[in-house]
Amino acid sequence: MKTIIAACSQNLSGSRAGIQTALRTLLAAPWPSQRDVRSWLQLLAVLQWVLSFLLLGTVSLLLLIYLVFTSFWPISALYLAWIIFDWDTPEKGGRRLPCLRRWPVWRHFRDYFPVKLVKTHDLSPNHNYIIGSHPHGILCIGAFCNFITGSTGFGEMFPGIRPFLTTLAGNFRLPLFREYLMSGGLCPVTRRAIGYLLSKNGTGNAVAIVIGGAAESLSCSPGVTTLILKNRKGFVRMALQHGAYLVPSFSFGENDLFRQVVFEEGSWMRSIQQRFQKMMGFAPCVFYGRGLTSVRSRGFLPYARPITTVVGEPVTVPKIEDPSCEVVDMYHGLYVRSLLKLFNDNKTKYGLSEADELRIL
Repeated sequence: MKTIIAACSQNLSGSRAGIQTALRTLLAAPWPSQRDVRSWLQLLAVLQWVLSFLLLGTVSLLLLIYLVFTSFWPISALYLAWIIFDWDTPEKGGRRLPCLRRWPVWRHFRDYFPVKLVKTHDLSPNHNYIIGSHPHGILCIGAFCNFITGSTGFGEMFPGIRPFLTTLAGNFRLPLFREYLMSGGLCPVTRRAIGYLLSKNGTGNAVAIVIGGAAESLSCSPGVTTLILKNRKGFVRMALQHGAYLVPSFSFGENDLFRQVVFEEGSWMRSIQQRFQKMMGFAPCVFYGRGLTSVRSRGFLPYARPITTVVGEPVTVPKIEDPSCEVVDMYHGLYVRSLLKLFNDNKTKYGLSEADELRIL
């Protein structure tokens, strides 16, 4: 018996010593610094946004289709009924949630790049505005962060102004994704939706439109600043019809977030991209960014490059219900000159050289 007790005591002593050694090793191990924790929070904030943007709509649609063939089919039926009932809401200002704009995750999203908003002139809440957002880039990250989230201080810089951002109308046909978009203040880039915000939603509305659209994303690459704008005049006509002032904005650094395989004009791959873009409304770009675990690996996350969005001086626009082509051309020219001035006045401040020029196609 004494021998057994002695053996047990020895085992307990050994176990106790092992636990103490393990605790000392754990305490001696380097803990993540505050900088490391912030970096991971920023990376996760960007990851959730990219996954939501690229996958939320498709995954939700497939899930609801799957549920139709299970005992949970009433969920799909009820949501279908809800979409039918709520079909026109995106065209009537959406259903924005201020709490989503104040979501703390957007501060980590902003700091990852970082994203900065620069104001050059006041915007009076007694008018409505169409903000031209340039360039498109791959995912319009600068426009989203500045006009949809409150992380860069848009509300403080432009008191009394409610920003909206337009995107493809087809996105509002995807289950759950449409709710996500509307809650942030996104609306379809259609005449009906934009007209509602400029005429039936009071004053102080600023509708941001990425003028170049999907076609511009095909020419997106670091070091190249090309805009599709020369024949894009519909936004000017809408501004005239509603008396909305035109405001140019430019996001310096937007084109540096991803690397894209740019196919030459006339190549068969470029033709496929352009045909797909005409049919579906968006262009299938071949691009890559950084990986999740390392900056040196390749993946679908954007590179951490500074984005500075400069909001320029408003171009005063009269209200003309049926503007002539000559009037539209005149105000389009005024807008282009204002945008060029904005670009040239700020390019050397935010990463470009004096020799860099803005190409408008």
